[in-house]
Amino acid sequence: MWDNVEAKIRRAMNSVRQAFRVRLSRVNSVGPVQTFQANGLAGEQIQDAELFQHYGFTSNPPPGTMGVVIPLGGRTSHSVVVATESASYRIKALSSGEVAIYTNEGAAIALKKGRIITVDCDEYRVNCKKYIVNANEGADFNTPLLKASEEIADKTSTMSRVREIYDGHNHPGDSGGTTGTPNQSM
Repeated sequence: MWDNVEAKIRRAMNSVRQAFRVRLSRVNSVGPVQTFQANGLAGEQIQDAELFQHYGFTSNPPPGTMGVVIPLGGRTSHSVVVATESASYRIKALSSGEVAIYTNEGAAIALKKGRIITVDCDEYRVNCKKYIVNANEGADFNTPLLKASEEIADKTSTMSRVREIYDGHNHPGDSGGTTGTPNQSM
């Protein structure tokens, strides 16, 4: 009798589609939820299914990215991707506990052991109303040129005020008069 029950359960389970692997061929990231097209490793085609991602994180995986698909209700036509992986671009050799985000062009942010964050990119932009850096032991800028579009200040003065004082200063002359202002402006 139990063999009969097991056989019926097995037949019922075999009719329900299990999770499977795909290769994404296209992602549409315009809508509120991304959709994708993919080819299953068994040759099945998935059209306009949803690509779920963790809250606060979003990506647009390039064609060829592998994914794990869950067919909701056991039906391939109601599939969602719940995880993606692109071995070609993934940052390799992270230590246990380290985390990274990356692009297919090589830009990356890594949270490393020792409370170190590394950023690799061609251009780094920060847009904010106020930017504060607290570095108790120092700050290093290893660059051939450091620019500011406006003012630079320390706890005493500003660069423009220092320049104004320097350019307008004079000294008592050795013959009792005063020297002129510097012949070179700062």
